[in-house]
Amino acid sequence: MGKRDKNDTPAMRQYRHFKRLHPDCVLFFRMGDFYEMFYEDAETANRVLGLTLTQRSEGIPMTGVPYHAVENYLRRMIEAGHRVAVCDQVEDAASAKGLVRRDITRLITPGTLTDEALLEENRANPLAALTPVGPAEVAVAWAELSTGSMSAATFGHDELVDELARIGPRELLLVEQDHRPADPDDRQLARQIGAVATPRPAWQFHQDEAVQVIQQQFQVATLSGFGFEPDEPLLRPVGAIIHYLLQTQKQSDGSSRRRLAHLEPPKRFSRADHLIVDQVSLRSLEIDRTLRSGSLQQSLLGVLDECVTPMGKRTLRQWLCYPLRDKVRIEHRLEVVGALVADSDFLRELRAILGQIQDVARTSARLAVGRAWPRDLVGLGRSVAVAERLAACLADRAALRSQCEALGQVAGPLGELAGNIAAACIEAPPGHLRDGGLIRDGFDAQLDTHRHLERDSHNWLARYQKELIDQSQIQSLKVAYNKVFGYYIEVSAANRDRTPDHWSRKQTLKNAERYITPELKTFEDKVLGAHQRAVAREQALFEALCDEAALQVHHLHAFART
Repeated sequence: MGKRDKNDTPAMRQYRHFKRLHPDCVLFFRMGDFYEMFYEDAETANRVLGLTLTQRSEGIPMTGVPYHAVENYLRRMIEAGHRVAVCDQVEDAASAKGLVRRDITRLITPGTLTDEALLEENRANPLAALTPVGPAEVAVAWAELSTGSMSAATFGHDELVDELARIGPRELLLVEQDHRPADPDDRQLARQIGAVATPRPAWQFHQDEAVQVIQQQFQVATLSGFGFEPDEPLLRPVGAIIHYLLQTQKQSDGSSRRRLAHLEPPKRFSRADHLIVDQVSLRSLEIDRTLRSGSLQQSLLGVLDECVTPMGKRTLRQWLCYPLRDKVRIEHRLEVVGALVADSDFLRELRAILGQIQDVARTSARLAVGRAWPRDLVGLGRSVAVAERLAACLADRAALRSQCEALGQVAGPLGELAGNIAAACIEAPPGHLRDGGLIRDGFDAQLDTHRHLERDSHNWLARYQKELIDQSQIQSLKVAYNKVFGYYIEVSAANRDRTPDHWSRKQTLKNAERYITPELKTFEDKVLGAHQRAVAREQALFEALCDEAALQVHHLHAFART
């Protein structure tokens, strides 16, 4: 990036510091109301996003995007295969002494997406990792951060491409070789399956390190409860994935997480449970993408998909790519389909209830990583509120007994959560909390006090003005406000001798005097910060509701699966 020039500033030195920490990422650096990019990152943004290049100073290319519209630009950057580091201001600029403190609050990569705007509703977004196991086999693990699912399996070299094609990872973690790029064959494999190759330090694939990080993540002393022995090579790619997810999922203050509450323990995948659909057949049969356009439309999945929920859409793709071999499971699935086909009224009622359920799986993940928005929370509340009604709809349907029982087990705690969210939040929530507007009036006394001051300041001033006129008998007295001097009491110069002694002179004008009283000063302090305090209080209430919902993550997972 060149030597620092004479026009360098503390902010640019801060930018260079974070760029050195994340050289493989495009750095979105928050400067006021914009995320700005410099040097080669600005040129990348110009090429990928079509942004106009300017110069911060001579020789420093610069471009930027408004902070409130950043998600669209992030999506386009990720779709182009880039990784992005988002550097935010992590302290209030108004209270900062000197340079505002910044930190990396998000590392966004193709395989670690959670935001709704960055994901396809009907398609999983897996992150995979692989490591060789002897001369003939490869250990593979894959996880989807946006839902918390994780699986692992060992494949032969001749099976690897076909299975990775079915998994469809957006990003593939590979072992660095003595600080050199990953094996060229592995990079070629990533290109072959359409994944972004991401080299990771070899120590993160070591057996002991993998066991340690898995135990820490799931807070267990042994992995036998998950069906794994501590010396299984299969744990190595699992450990690498957890390391990577913990690195990329920062907390709001930029600090690292010790665990991800919504991530589920790895499940052992058995290739023998399903028909084998190789990569060529997957493409030739156009199961989830057409050959000509590569789109979902007119593919087998596109034609068959009448699913009501996003979870159903992703499950249908899974079923089509992994046809069952077990006769008992096939017959049970047919029994369920038969129950729906045989009773059109039941089917209609079921679809109506399911239509009220949003993407609970991905919403609960956003809650767990601190990326939920007001509409996520309210949508989650509405979704889980129907659990009891859904269970009642399935009652007395023999083919759906297991689903009914699963819903019955979570309906109570999720119903309580739904009630708490509905009691606190308005029905049409805002998209963000920059200006508040999520929490109902009457829910929180402290918030109501701030809002009362903000909304009713004119009424208070009118009452106070009348009270001062009655006390002083100065009929022309007025209480007013301007941005420079704040609130004041103004009397004409002719009436200055009639003002009480406890009024403090604030400003002298040609024909008037302006005063302040302790009551008015107290009111000024309260009302000028009332909006900021109201927004801060709403943020605290919102975070408390999100924390409450996150505690139900296992019930939310069970509901989403059902």
